[in-house]
Amino acid sequence: MSPDAPKYLWDARQAGAKALRFVRGKSFDDYLKDDLLRSAVERQLEILGEALSQLRKSDAQTAAGVPELARAVALRNILIHAYATVDDRLVWGVVESHLQAVLDGIAVLLPD
Repeated sequence: MSPDAPKYLWDARQAGAKALRFVRGKSFDDYLKDDLLRSAVERQLEILGEALSQLRKSDAQTAAGVPELARAVALRNILIHAYATVDDRLVWGVVESHLQAVLDGIAVLLPD
């Protein structure tokens, strides 16, 4: 593992955990009605995607062990560069259905 890889993994893990914590107990309708919640979740997904993008650049072998890494980076790019067309249902679906798998993969690479 490259010297920078643990930092990127830690940043991604923290951001993903925050996003999951922010939506705990919330419904999609709650998410739609709360600008602050949507902004917070999107920001954490941006951080997660950027950390994984940097990991991929610095240590491709370690990055290959992160499930859905390419999709996380692609979502980050959408959130940053195509913010005007962000689909709230897509973001919610990522958090609800895919984010835990990413975090589980990171946990294998970066145990507590």
